[in-house]
Amino acid sequence: MIVIVIAIVTIYPYVRIIQRTGHSGWWILAGLIPVLNLAMLWAFAFARWPALDGDRRP
Repeated sequence: MIVIVIAIVTIYPYVRIIQRTGHSGWWILAGLIPVLNLAMLWAFAFARWPALDGDRRP
């Protein structure tokens, strides 16, 4: 029971952050798979973030 509560408390903020980048919150599932989470990290690091496309930050 405690594990489920801890999982919800930690996963929910990650989903919100991913949604703010303009991507689906379902990407969090890729973060739970050991090797795929590294690929996801690199993909998000170098991908265009739809939420920032209109912003003129360098």
